[in-house]
Amino acid sequence: MKATAKAHTNIALIKYWGKRDEELILPTNSSLSLTLDGFHTTTTVDFREELREDRFTLDDTEITGDAYQRVSGFLHRIRLLAGKRELYADVRSVNEVPTAAGFASSASGFAALAAAGSRAIGLSLNDQELSRLTRQGSGSASRSIYGGFAEWQMGEKPDGSDSHAVPIAPIDHWDIRVAAVVLSSTQKDVSSRAGMKRTVETSPFYSGWLDSIPRDMEEIKSGIAAKDFEKVGQVAEANCLKMHATTLGAHPPFTYWHDTTMAVMQKVREMRAAGIPAYFTIDAGPNVKVLYLPEQEKQVEETLRSIPGVTDVRLSKSGKGVQYL
Repeated sequence: MKATAKAHTNIALIKYWGKRDEELILPTNSSLSLTLDGFHTTTTVDFREELREDRFTLDDTEITGDAYQRVSGFLHRIRLLAGKRELYADVRSVNEVPTAAGFASSASGFAALAAAGSRAIGLSLNDQELSRLTRQGSGSASRSIYGGFAEWQMGEKPDGSDSHAVPIAPIDHWDIRVAAVVLSSTQKDVSSRAGMKRTVETSPFYSGWLDSIPRDMEEIKSGIAAKDFEKVGQVAEANCLKMHATTLGAHPPFTYWHDTTMAVMQKVREMRAAGIPAYFTIDAGPNVKVLYLPEQEKQVEETLRSIPGVTDVRLSKSGKGVQYL
């Protein structure tokens, strides 16, 4: 009862920011992302009858505390789904993503865990069922089941049965690139979960953010269909800024940005003014992702690497969905 799966992280172009149900991880708005080939997690799940509790090893380090509880709790959902409550697993993950620094490590992590865990225990889930299951570990992970562009539909049902991701455009639809600008690999002061909960409960800007999502979603999907880079870039950048604005209105207020975050944003605007089409987006962390087209790759990479405080620039194309190894 053993399986290995590989999943890639994704970058949200229309952000997920807020839950209407904390337990089931049901979002307050739909979101849309691009899966990236440059960041991934590979996870092996081995269910064994002699085990009396779950074990979790990440990058050759045995994990305890909250991270362990989150993984074990998710495995319990898989056990309940399979009708095998007393079967425990040895989980071993290798994470090619900076953890908890705004690079969506939980997206690739839980997508790989869900795929390997469900396959190992004997479940045969289609992509929609797997996305629905994965959502209950990490919301953004529901989109990493698919390659290319994917939309996590918020759904309306209180049981979450209609809240899952669907494919929008396959990996070979459009060669759009993402430069992940690494500023900090340290863990965030405010986790994504804590940050969005504080924002939903206390920010007076939050209702305006929600009101703007349907139009953003309509615009970006039409831009993806038409391969309109300027339209997609403008919508993604504006959506990102609106999300981060809600954190400034929270009580107490907070931000994920560093000085270098601001410097990268300004440099991207300068590139556009100089005729190099590029747009930024930022998840819940200080690191910036820059959208660009392949013909500008050399210029974009050189410019970003020249910014003081930038420690690395990692380039990605559109990535694949979950793979079983």
